[in-house]
Amino acid sequence: MHRTRKEVVIGAARGLARALVRFVRARWKPLLLLFFGVGLPLVAFGDLAEDVWSRGGIGWDEPILRYVHQHETPGRTAVMKFISAIGYAYGVVPLAILIGLGLLVVRRRGNALFWAVAMGGAGVLNQSAKLSFRRARPELWQSPAPEHTYSFPSGHAMGSMALVAALAVLAWPTRWRWWAIALGGVFTLLVGFSRVYLGVHFPSDVVAGWSASLAWVLGVSQVAYGRLVKPRPRATPAAAGPDPAPEPSAGT
Repeated sequence: MHRTRKEVVIGAARGLARALVRFVRARWKPLLLLFFGVGLPLVAFGDLAEDVWSRGGIGWDEPILRYVHQHETPGRTAVMKFISAIGYAYGVVPLAILIGLGLLVVRRRGNALFWAVAMGGAGVLNQSAKLSFRRARPELWQSPAPEHTYSFPSGHAMGSMALVAALAVLAWPTRWRWWAIALGGVFTLLVGFSRVYLGVHFPSDVVAGWSASLAWVLGVSQVAYGRLVKPRPRATPAAAGPDPAPEPSAGT
């Protein structure tokens, strides 16, 4: 029996809907993780970026900065300057380099490739975004640790989040994953808060940095390992090839 064009279209739509339902039922867990791990952070970054681009800022930025500044003391300032220092140039950057080299030394070439792309890519994204948005630093008071580059998004926030997220990805199939998430999460929050306390970043700079970096690292993991996190201790990105076999010891 000859079907009309309308019936063909309806039949095709129903078939597509049934296939979509089967796909979601079979893969709802990784899809949900992808939504929360990559989708939501990207939405958050996009929303903040749109406000910065179109209106020059976010309404809650200045009130938060002024509230935090009201609680400034010399002792707190010293602590925040230290946290800020280790949150990038004197902590995150050298640690990222050491971890990358360490992965190569222990012959984990695939993990080293993931690490390099995750950390290096976050840095490139940060500089690209700063040059694109060209947002000026806050000027509500004289900062005890002034900065002279662009503000959006925060490089400290992106760097610390990239470090912690990449560590969590690699540690996921081990018992150390919760330590990486818990301690790393506290460290990332402290670094972000230190930048607001010191008056060198708007809160939206920090949140945008966290969001962009989390989405980037988990996206790289999805490409490298086929999961948002490393599925098995010996899993390695296909592009890197298999890790070299361990060299036999002198006594064997």
